[in-house]
Amino acid sequence: MRAKGWATSFPVHRGVREARRWTAEHLSSLRWTADAPDTAHSVLLTVSELVTNAHVHARSTAQLVLTWDGRCLHVSVADSDPCLPAPRDPSREATSGRGLAIIDALADAWDAHSFHGGKTITACFHPRVTPAPHTGTGHSHPGHLAQPGHPGHPGPHAGGSPDA
Repeated sequence: MRAKGWATSFPVHRGVREARRWTAEHLSSLRWTADAPDTAHSVLLTVSELVTNAHVHARSTAQLVLTWDGRCLHVSVADSDPCLPAPRDPSREATSGRGLAIIDALADAWDAHSFHGGKTITACFHPRVTPAPHTGTGHSHPGHLAQPGHPGHPGPHAGGSPDA
């Protein structure tokens, strides 16, 4: 795997399934599907939520960008609506309104910012290293971040840095 950073983008015209498939291919290239499957699933669910939000709330196509900087996978989705999302407190019966809460629970950090002509929401994921069998120690492959434990959430994420 590439030890240095990279970035790649995907225009999401066909929807969530295509975005998840494309993302899964890139996660496999990082070996996250084998070495950090829980993180890989969190990334895929986040892609689903962000792309769905772009299509439903912004009523626009989305641009999905994955950026690996050697320590964090940044998952960014841009759309044409400059209005920033606001967390909601949906009723138990509501069928929507939980996307940001899901992203907040899954990502190490997330951020939303508007720009001329739209907005971008970025979630940051640090891979969790799976302990080697019977040893209790972690292992890593080139391009992975070997981090013991989970850093936890750095606090409220709205307006926070995806690098936190």
